Amino acid sequence: MAAAQQNDVVKAASEPIMSQLEAFRRDDYDAAYVFASAEVKQMFDRQAFERMVKGGYPEIARSTFALVARTEVSPDGDVYVQVRIRGANGSGIEAVYQMVRERDGWRINSVVTRPDSGVI
Repeated sequence: MAAAQQNDVVKAASEPIMSQLEAFRRDDYDAAYVFASAEVKQMFDRQAFERMVKGGYPEIARSTFALVARTEVSPDGDVYVQVRIRGANGSGIEAVYQMVRERDGWRINSVVTRPDSGVI
């Protein structure tokens, strides 16, 4: 894949993450749910999705800052996006999102978080 083409893929795959974080900041879980993959939607209905995010990912549920730090395109075409996030609770995390391409665009398939090792 040419570098410019790969940059377009990475940018397109990163946009839903930032849009979802903005929806969470507005407490708009209907809008945030749109960015979840079909696999996530099979596991969580809209209300369960909101409970899962608020209960398991407080920094993501209510972020004050987010920055894409690193991206990687896997051999199968999925894109992994590392995002540094500061929550309204004052904690910083690093979140690695697995982005999958579906018929209607890039969707968030999973996220793994850990405390942020740096200062944001």
